[in-house]
Amino acid sequence: MSVDRPIFDRLPGFDAPWEPLGDFPTPVEPMRATGARLGAPDALWIKRDDLSSPVYGGNKVRTLEALFGLAKARGAARVYSTGAYGSNHATATVLHAPRAGLEPGVILFPQPKSHAAVENLRVMLSRRPALRALPHWSFLPLGMQWQALQDRRAGIEAFQLVPGGATPEGALGYVSAALELALQVEAGEAPRPRQVLLGVGSTCTSAGLLLGLRIAAALGIGWETPPRIVSVRVTPWPVTSAFRIVGLAVRTGQLLARITGERRWGRSRAELAAGLEVDGGQLGLGYGRPTARGVEAIRWAREAEGLELDTTYSAKAFAAALARARAHAARTDEPGPLLYWSTKSTAPLPEVEEADWRWAPRAMTRWIERAQKKPRA
Repeated sequence: MSVDRPIFDRLPGFDAPWEPLGDFPTPVEPMRATGARLGAPDALWIKRDDLSSPVYGGNKVRTLEALFGLAKARGAARVYSTGAYGSNHATATVLHAPRAGLEPGVILFPQPKSHAAVENLRVMLSRRPALRALPHWSFLPLGMQWQALQDRRAGIEAFQLVPGGATPEGALGYVSAALELALQVEAGEAPRPRQVLLGVGSTCTSAGLLLGLRIAAALGIGWETPPRIVSVRVTPWPVTSAFRIVGLAVRTGQLLARITGERRWGRSRAELAAGLEVDGGQLGLGYGRPTARGVEAIRWAREAEGLELDTTYSAKAFAAALARARAHAARTDEPGPLLYWSTKSTAPLPEVEEADWRWAPRAMTRWIERAQKKPRA
């Protein structure tokens, strides 16, 4: 299979089902206005995965390219995303699945209310996906099993995605993204970053980058010593533990080794763990709960860069990037800027009328009603 992605171009023998969805490569740019405020114009750069698709961008597009390809290879007609009411992964699945010839489905549980979450849920419901609403996240395993049983009885070939697509196949999308960044550095489009900062929720993006940056170094692309990954928690331990992130990266390397026949891509846990830091200082009261530093990061990004963030993911990651960039600006002994990986879509969402979501179960419509009464963060 020939696909215009670095993982196909740069890894001999790589051949896996793939469904191109995004506009790649995404830009890598200096955040000069932010740097100027900090007294160091080149202290912070940004990888614009928020622009990965005008349909719905963000990091989930890369993951879905691999997962939709796998779903179609297995003969699926319907693909389910699983997660919280305002899940970016579920929103991306619902909007992109028809482009791949797949019927979208979602299995969702409630989350803390926010403007971004309610807008995502409204958009999802407007597309009328196959839907199973759960009362709590703890019901997810049972809900997935029950939905699979119902689909089998109905003769529907369905493929279920775990939250965030956090499987080795899903992480391949960000192995390719790491190679993409390395190629941009090699081409002189950006300096080699010292650290790459991003939000970590389901671990898929962090795991793929962690492995991919080391593969780029082994291939001699972009750098000899790979940048350090700093994953900023937006969901609590143990979901976002370093152990889980590294474990997924290890399994992704093992999958790559099987696909390509190259054993060297099966990197050790010790090597991968040495390149990862998990920053729990921005989590606040938990997933979906705004923080004061996150709200300040939203204002900063909007005023300085014209970039819109959300309280759940991108604001917390950017708050960590700002804090580290401030410290970095005062030092001269560590070469290379910081790179903030922008993972939340900034593509305009489709317009939704109230009638488009009123068909949903009452628990969902009541959640939307209550969320819409809250002031916007």
